[in-house]
Amino acid sequence: MTAAIAIPGDRDGAYLHQDRRGGVAVLTLSRPASRNSLSEGMMSALSEALARIAVDSQVRAVVLTAEGPAFSAGHDLKEIQAHRSDSDRGRAYFESVLARCAALMTAIVRLPQPVIAAVEGMATAAGCQLVASCDLAVAGSAARFCTPGVNIGLFCHTPMVALSRSVSRKHALEMLLLGEWVTADSAHRMGLVNSVVESGQSLTVALEMAQRIAAKSQVPVKLGKAAFYAQAEMGLDAAYAFASEVMAENMLARDADEGITAMIEKRPAHWEDR
Repeated sequence: MTAAIAIPGDRDGAYLHQDRRGGVAVLTLSRPASRNSLSEGMMSALSEALARIAVDSQVRAVVLTAEGPAFSAGHDLKEIQAHRSDSDRGRAYFESVLARCAALMTAIVRLPQPVIAAVEGMATAAGCQLVASCDLAVAGSAARFCTPGVNIGLFCHTPMVALSRSVSRKHALEMLLLGEWVTADSAHRMGLVNSVVESGQSLTVALEMAQRIAAKSQVPVKLGKAAFYAQAEMGLDAAYAFASEVMAENMLARDADEGITAMIEKRPAHWEDR
């Protein structure tokens, strides 16, 4: 099943393509003329697609990719500059756009299903934030990453939130303060991406990874993803108490009983997602 959602009012005739491959939903940014920048329309389309996926029990994993030579150049700066002449010099508009972007990134983290970014070409500013917000990421060898705001008098404050939760502080600050390009191999070393593959193969590898996740019981996958992000914000004692409670709940699930029994009996498990 494939659907192409037109972005209303977009000057570049942009689309968000949605494709279903078994239990994997593939979302493809298709705004190549603007390097897949995150216009208001594109962010709305992505947010709406994720909201539908969140309640779709048939979707077990998501792959996020893009058409053209860039993954995403971040915010649409032409949209932003167009509001400089507003009576408040654009403040209300800037706050609205940034809130919309934050909601999109948060929706990825809070989505029950794992989200894997398949990155070819450049991912800059909010585009890099998009990669950092995904649970996993696969990069083609020619992919490049950057948070260049500091070079144009605009520190990448909101990309910083996702980036600092994906890589070490010193690596995040290196990217944020220097605003220089980071190669796919360096991004892998930093932990921004999980693996680097031959250029043009990131989608294939991300799909294979998503399909392996989709083959598992969704009880531990969904409980585990939510618990991972929740405990990461806690102190050590609180994190252990929380994780123990969630794991005890997981142990009571039918699929946990089935999985353990299957392992003891040395046979394949039969999942029912409950």
